[in-house]
Amino acid sequence: MLSSPGPPSTVRSALVSDAARIAELGAHVFSASFAHSVEPHELAAYLKTSYSTAAIQKDLTDDLKNVLVATDGNDQIVGFGYLNRGSDEPCLANVDHKIELQRIYIDPVAQGQGVGSLLARSLECLARERGFRNMWLGVWEENDKALQAYERWGYRVVGDHSFTIGSVVQKDLIMLKTL
Repeated sequence: MLSSPGPPSTVRSALVSDAARIAELGAHVFSASFAHSVEPHELAAYLKTSYSTAAIQKDLTDDLKNVLVATDGNDQIVGFGYLNRGSDEPCLANVDHKIELQRIYIDPVAQGQGVGSLLARSLECLARERGFRNMWLGVWEENDKALQAYERWGYRVVGDHSFTIGSVVQKDLIMLKTL
């Protein structure tokens, strides 16, 4: 299903033609992270609405979102990240000039090769270029690998909120970083 990437070579803006690969990678990574915690039918329903090619195409044409992809030496997409200007979080009401790091997903075979850090730096650079001074995200409290990465990248926990998939309510930690 997923490619066996070479070393990451570039980060670029996602194209509408990338939607199917982003959807495939997003569904795979989301399932690997969450499948054990939700009923299969609820996971399938969530993936259908959030990680279908049509849903990703809609995201790629949304003026409030920027999507970057990381490619390997063979120009295969091995990761992607989203910035979202159209979201808010109550615990950040007093934080000015903020943008959400909505997603950052890395192909499991590319993890540990610096792809996540490369994407994170590129997304932060893009946010700064657009005038944002703070970046926030929500991450499942049980996603230890992601929490460790975000902490290494300078994020700190400032609150939490509920994230619902079907009948399951999970707790996401809200993290913030000054750019």
